[in-house]
Amino acid sequence: MALADTFARLMAPEASTRTAFLVINTESVPDGRLLSAVKYAGEHLSPSEAVQRAHSELHALGVHGSDSMPVTFQVPVGVSLLRVGPDFELQSVACLDAPQFRPREIVNKFWLALSFYKAKLVTFNGRAFDMPLLELAAFRYGFSATDYYQNSRNRFNGPIDLCDWMTNFGACRMSGGLNLLAKLLGKPGTMEVTREQVYQMYLDGKMREINDSCLCGTLDTYFVFLRTRVLTGELSLEQEAYLIAEAKELLESKTEEFPVLRKYLANWTDFASM
Repeated sequence: MALADTFARLMAPEASTRTAFLVINTESVPDGRLLSAVKYAGEHLSPSEAVQRAHSELHALGVHGSDSMPVTFQVPVGVSLLRVGPDFELQSVACLDAPQFRPREIVNKFWLALSFYKAKLVTFNGRAFDMPLLELAAFRYGFSATDYYQNSRNRFNGPIDLCDWMTNFGACRMSGGLNLLAKLLGKPGTMEVTREQVYQMYLDGKMREINDSCLCGTLDTYFVFLRTRVLTGELSLEQEAYLIAEAKELLESKTEEFPVLRKYLANWTDFASM
């Protein structure tokens, strides 16, 4: 079966030519087996013991959160993907490999999507985290990513990393991160689930809740992306407002499929300028 046919069967997409951007976000957890085998080789630690030891060492250094764990020791447990048209209109939302959320299949579907749509990736801090995470996962599982490696892996002409873009390519720190930028726009930002909670949620089998949080972060990324296109002059404020209203209608139509969207929509605010 051809690659496009395979992906069409898995995702039931519309015509790929209508998709210009793929906005993505990931959630990940530490790989205890890998930590035990590499970082603590010879100490015979169980996976959970290795993760606890690594977190304790990081906390002793004043470093907290799952983001503090080197990306090389993490594995994806959630990837959310938004399809966006060349006019910046939100077309669809998806949590990959729902409802099973199997890491191998999540990664497989991501690289299939990227190959099928041939769209520009949009992330927040993707160059430092999300893409290395997914690249290492492709390496782990042996998945091909030909188009990405041959044509898209370029800092300035490749994927759009909004964190990189907003910090003048690392010249300053984006203290507050995506949460801050989303809240500046009146969007929910971080609600209940924080990075620090994801690993325990994973151990508790709360994969749907992890992926719900991932989806909300992807939506925040999309709305931040729209505002950056206002800054570049590709959109006017009036066009942005129209796209936000259209996106809100789409999300309202998806609340049965994604119940978390009710909470996301309920947490929109009007953030008044000073």
